[in-house]
Amino acid sequence: MNPQGTVGGLSASPARTEDASRGAGSNGLLEQVVAKDNMMAALKRVERNGGAPGVDGMTTESLRDHLKSHWGSIREALLAGDYKPMPVRRFEIPKPDGGVRLLGIPTVLDRLIQQALLQVLTPIFDPDFSDSSYGFRPGRRAWDALKAARQHVEDGRTWVVDIDLEKFFDRVNHDKLMARVARKVQDKRVLRLIRRYLQAGVMVNGVVLETEEGTPQGGPLSPLLANIMLDDLDKELGRRGHRFARYADDCNIYVCSKRAGERVMASVRRFVQEELGLKVNEAKSAVDRPWKLKFLGYSMYIAAKGKPRLRLADKTVKRMQDRIRELTDRHAPIPVGERIARINTYLRGWIGYYRLAYMGERLKTLEGWLTRRLRMCLWKQWKRPRTKLRELRALGLPERVCWELAMSRKGYWRMAGGPLNRALDTAYWRAQGLMSLTDCYQTLREA
Repeated sequence: MNPQGTVGGLSASPARTEDASRGAGSNGLLEQVVAKDNMMAALKRVERNGGAPGVDGMTTESLRDHLKSHWGSIREALLAGDYKPMPVRRFEIPKPDGGVRLLGIPTVLDRLIQQALLQVLTPIFDPDFSDSSYGFRPGRRAWDALKAARQHVEDGRTWVVDIDLEKFFDRVNHDKLMARVARKVQDKRVLRLIRRYLQAGVMVNGVVLETEEGTPQGGPLSPLLANIMLDDLDKELGRRGHRFARYADDCNIYVCSKRAGERVMASVRRFVQEELGLKVNEAKSAVDRPWKLKFLGYSMYIAAKGKPRLRLADKTVKRMQDRIRELTDRHAPIPVGERIARINTYLRGWIGYYRLAYMGERLKTLEGWLTRRLRMCLWKQWKRPRTKLRELRALGLPERVCWELAMSRKGYWRMAGGPLNRALDTAYWRAQGLMSLTDCYQTLREA
């Protein structure tokens, strides 16, 4: 495809002028979806996002060539209401607290069409969403939800009703969802196409299973559908005058007392079950103080003068340490430079997201723990006493110290904690390319 001129299969033919003339107005919404400019923007987004192929094995790299040959027939099928999405490929991701999160990977062609739908539907639905809804919306992000939550606590609402919806993306009632979509979408072809995506099924071990409920995570359209489904909850909370912050299916409501929180929990539970046909996860929902709960990986604490501040949730630190343990597995034969590059990439992204938290002292502790794990890996890598002796001499240590360390029979972790600390100190690892967590954190906070 030529991005500067007429685009292969995505070009509109003169024979379709009647379709194009219906592009404006409620019944011409599908024409807006398949319009050339919208499809090109969707194509670039899908290519940029990449991702694994679906059940047909087609990759994002081969999508353009496929469209050159087949876009005409695909477009006609869409406009005629005959297009049938393929089943999604089931993929399971382990959750940190147990269980699995079910993802559905659509084919790249279906991701393209869903992205095109998303670009047309977002301007229709998003302006009327609640200001307290932050997940998967243009110009909004998790940090906005966290700042709002902190402000609610600062305003004196120091009890939280933490609502967790049980398997939300797997249990959305299709009829209830489509009824809410139909409030603003009159083009029946668009409604039919969305329902077909909901009912496309999933392929597990080569067998296609029907999907009678749920909107599988993994497709571009799923987050918008989730917000449409939960918008009634947002409106109900707003009507009652509650302060809250919702990010996807994670909702925190801020109240002034425990008794008020318990009343809100009971009423929200009824609303969710009766009006939305969903279920509150009782094990993960609670009424408690904000510093005893977590929200989007963060928690809070009360600083001087009673000001609430964001901190890292304990489970967040544990997950980070588990990931570092994987990257510093001493049994993995990875060169030091490559291992450090992987660690830097992970930690840079981790600090980038969690930089709103106050964690200066904690980072120093984590950094000491990280360098000890790296010393353990290097000591294991040197393996033989003669190799250890050679490497220690190269570090400029006294001969007596080199012999003592090289001939030691202490375990790897014990050696990494004390005897090797002087030889392989922080300056050594900086020279090897390991970034400073503290410097990275300060730089990002000041940005």
